[in-house]
Amino acid sequence: MPDPSSELVHRAAVVTGSAKNIGRAIALALAAGGADVLINARTSRAEAEATAREAEALGVRADVYMGDV
Repeated sequence: MPDPSSELVHRAAVVTGSAKNIGRAIALALAAGGADVLINARTSRAEAEATAREAEALGVRADVYMGDV
């Protein structure tokens, strides 16, 4: 559960390329800080959904958007 006094609580972040590697790490760090995250991937749906579930386990909202941004 994120710290309620974190400046990321009640914020939202869109992280492109966040299904794996550095993008995934950034999305999960933002989620750990309390930000809701939109996980974006172009082709890695399974990995994107796994990242979203991991973010949700941290106590934030997470969704997946598949597309080339």
